[in-house]
Amino acid sequence: MPPISVLIKPSSGNCNLRCKYCFYYDTMSKRQNPSFGFMTHSTLEAVMKEVLAFAEGECSIAYQGGEPTLIGLDFYKMSMELQDKYNVNKVKIHNSIQTNGYSMNKAWAEFFVKHHFLVGLSLDGISKVHDYYRINDRGEGSFHQVMETINLFRKHGVEFNILSVVTGKSALDIKRNYEFYKRHGLKFLQFIACLDPMGEEPGKREYSLTPEVYGEFLIQLFQLWFQDLQTGEQPYIRQFENYISILLGLPPESCDMRGTCGKQYVVEANGSVYPCDFYAMEQYCIGNLCENSIPEIDEARKKSGFLEQSQSHHVRCRVCKYYFICRSGCRRNRLDTEPYEQYFCKSYQMFFEACLPKMSEIALQIQRK
Repeated sequence: MPPISVLIKPSSGNCNLRCKYCFYYDTMSKRQNPSFGFMTHSTLEAVMKEVLAFAEGECSIAYQGGEPTLIGLDFYKMSMELQDKYNVNKVKIHNSIQTNGYSMNKAWAEFFVKHHFLVGLSLDGISKVHDYYRINDRGEGSFHQVMETINLFRKHGVEFNILSVVTGKSALDIKRNYEFYKRHGLKFLQFIACLDPMGEEPGKREYSLTPEVYGEFLIQLFQLWFQDLQTGEQPYIRQFENYISILLGLPPESCDMRGTCGKQYVVEANGSVYPCDFYAMEQYCIGNLCENSIPEIDEARKKSGFLEQSQSHHVRCRVCKYYFICRSGCRRNRLDTEPYEQYFCKSYQMFFEACLPKMSEIALQIQRK
């Protein structure tokens, strides 16, 4: 079987920040049981035992939240012990964690280095931009704590990248944000389009990212990146790297850029499993690793038709000249009417119209080399 990918939420949606645009807060608000608390050691053991008995070759285990570090460092030490204990197939395990970086210390940094964790660190840009939405329960911004964490990680040699949520406000500051990242030597960047609450008409929230604004954001970001590419100083930007991979005939590693959902196992704190982080609600639950085997969960996934539904693309997408590279984008950003239309369709058309020729040129140069 292909490598298995598991995303564990050990703290459920519990968090020490109150980010105004948090999609998981919205998800929790739509569940009968909003929070599953903290994952017990017995649940963690059941998860590791089942996942590693099934895995072959490689296994990716990511920890996310909420804020996954709230459960404490001992949980992760136990996780490493259980991985050693139950890795019966001797697979290569890749561990990663996504954190807001609000409460890091030396012990965490040393642990990440010792166990080769890749850390995704949330930072939306300059202090004015970051602190607008990423606040604590007292309404205070978290920018300075994140910058302290960056210094801490560098001091101890933690491997990390930056995750930036693109809102309607932050998109307008992309030049200043890009220069800020560059000035601070932040060279591994992932930009994530902000999600509106599920079931709401998109574009109505204060933080909403509209198609026109997102299109301009992508164009400006690419132009800045392409300018630095000419001198070999460009950062790694996941979205652009994936597009160029597609032009080279390679599959994108990001599921939202494949146009169809991948086989994921999103595990909540009580062991319940969902097919995607964006759909961790009762109606999408496909089992529980404290009770069900991976094959049983896969069978439930198949019966749900979740993956197949993601393959339903609007006819306008399929005849579009950019469909081969856009692929209708992430399912979560498709409007709730079948056949599904991509909310950011205009964004991608604007972007590809302006930037696809240069991306094709880059791909051609790579092929020649």
